[in-house]
Amino acid sequence: MSIDVDQQLWPAPVAPGPLDAVVRLPGSKSLTNRYLVLAALADGPSRLRAPLRSRDTLLMAAALGTLGADIRDTGALDAVAPESSGERAAYPVSDWVVTPGAVRGGGHLDCGLAGTVMRFLPPVAALADGPVAFDGDAGARRRPMGPVLDALRALGVGVDDDGSGCLPFTVQGRGRDGVPGGEVTLDASASSQFVSALLLAGARYDRGVTIHHDGKPVPSQPHIEMTVQTLREAGVVVDDSDANTWRVAPGPIRGLDVVIEPDLSNAGPFLAAALVAGGTVLVPGWPERTTQAGDLLREILAAMGARVQLGSDGLRVTGSGPIEGIDIDLHEASELTPTVAALAALAGSPSWIRGVAHIRGHETDRLAALDTELSALGTQVTQTEDGLRIVPAPLRGNRFGTYHDHRMATAGAILGLRVPGVLVEDVATTAKTLPDFTGRWTAMLGASHGGAEGNG
Repeated sequence: MSIDVDQQLWPAPVAPGPLDAVVRLPGSKSLTNRYLVLAALADGPSRLRAPLRSRDTLLMAAALGTLGADIRDTGALDAVAPESSGERAAYPVSDWVVTPGAVRGGGHLDCGLAGTVMRFLPPVAALADGPVAFDGDAGARRRPMGPVLDALRALGVGVDDDGSGCLPFTVQGRGRDGVPGGEVTLDASASSQFVSALLLAGARYDRGVTIHHDGKPVPSQPHIEMTVQTLREAGVVVDDSDANTWRVAPGPIRGLDVVIEPDLSNAGPFLAAALVAGGTVLVPGWPERTTQAGDLLREILAAMGARVQLGSDGLRVTGSGPIEGIDIDLHEASELTPTVAALAALAGSPSWIRGVAHIRGHETDRLAALDTELSALGTQVTQTEDGLRIVPAPLRGNRFGTYHDHRMATAGAILGLRVPGVLVEDVATTAKTLPDFTGRWTAMLGASHGGAEGNG
């Protein structure tokens, strides 16, 4: 399927019939970037096996390189391409070997639109031997940063942000003086990343760090649990036994040798396709136990009418009937909202998505964006204080805006499976977390109807 370069419009393909595809997905963005930070702060080298290579993770690797870490790619490639594409595409499956170095200042870090880069690295930059400047895409300058910057100030670190609480800003690294650390109270109700950011670097602070959350419930708690687990894998002592409090003891960070799980949130659109088009999609390598919030897909898709089976070969989702509306609180897995909203627009009954007010501060205001774009296709959408009410209606093709948001683009692809004429703007924005999304998508459809396996 071609992309209109002048308009940057991708005609989302309609499913030719029921699916029968295997879709292999690269590693988790959330895990890759957490492991990269810990590896850069460790006492010795680390090997990250099968990491994700996407814009967000490459920005993280480049930023850590600027801060003094050496990140070397082993260079091997899996030159497997869908035969139906007529091209030879190489998907990297090599490892990253990370050798830590003294954290150095004087650099300028490009955060792009990556929340993990702009939020995880200021506490690392506090250890540098000089100032570190941060900036990113225009959209990133609207994303809230105040809680983590104010927390650094409370811990003895200078930050210059002209009072905006957003990018651009400069962290004044303390170098040999060290970061005192200690206790800090912040409001993490806008993003769990504020907590994870301080946890990841806390073991390198003189007194470690103790974080108290004071505010509305922290969203996406599984992401904090993921951070705690990765820290413990690296030998860091973490106490999360008290509600809304996390303690990291000062001490060494051990080098890692880890295999990174597939990105379960990125699996969402592909598994949703089985419900929309009918048939079966299998995602190999789905873990039996995980801290990834995307694992909630199993429960969501089952509630919306799919047959969901987790076995030794992976997660298999089969759709054989109408999509059912859902009433769900996605506070713990808000990144799934665009996928669920797209399915809700194709369902046979109304849906309510709750608990996701904080996604107004993601790559875009996702609630407003979903309201605008689903309404343009004919869906009846109402924004609520913390989510959306979606009433299905006959849909028509239209331009589908993405607002530089990767998950808006994949929502458009889901809708296009059933609605002819959906033209997705700037589908290349999916490279933020999933390289070659369109190739993987069309391979999935081709695999089901005479093409090759939908590898990726």
